[in-house]
Amino acid sequence: MKIIGLTGGIACGKSTVSKVLKDCGARIVDADAIAHELSQPNQPIFHAYVELFGPEIVTPEGTLDRAEIARRVFSDTVLRDKMNARVHPIIRAAAEDRLDAAHMDGTAVVVLDVPLLFEAGWDALTNDTWVVTLPPEEQLVRLLARDHTMDEAEARARIAAQMPLAEKCMRADVVIDNSGTREETKERVEKLWETYLGRA
Repeated sequence: MKIIGLTGGIACGKSTVSKVLKDCGARIVDADAIAHELSQPNQPIFHAYVELFGPEIVTPEGTLDRAEIARRVFSDTVLRDKMNARVHPIIRAAAEDRLDAAHMDGTAVVVLDVPLLFEAGWDALTNDTWVVTLPPEEQLVRLLARDHTMDEAEARARIAAQMPLAEKCMRADVVIDNSGTREETKERVEKLWETYLGRA
């Protein structure tokens, strides 16, 4: 079984590319979706966050206050590192279980969709890495358009919290420039997928 590691900068369109790959028939193991699932009440990440941030991080409805968690970790690198050290092993174990299940099912190619693929060392699990990229100013504009609660300084801090896109692109086997139209990106990704299947 071949594993493509899919990553990119925040707001660069990784989710769009992942959706195109899914529509092409790719099996996706999505680290963010796993994190969301395991952050529900009484799940392992929920408990890890409450231990780390205190009970005030839980909303009156009994769920995690994600905006408050993001606000805290993106303004405090020590806290962010502490959170990642607690949470990443939980997500990785669940992702590896899903990769094992795909292997047992006889799946030929799996896309491992991970925002911090290189930062967290998950690229070691992959055969190839694909990075979705945008010019820096366009990335900033898209991030601000996506999240209206964020000001420019906060958006720049979130971008800076990740490995620089230029470095991700240098480490990647395939770089997907997402600065064109959605249709152009779709066509580019479909061609890449067909070519990859031909080699797999």
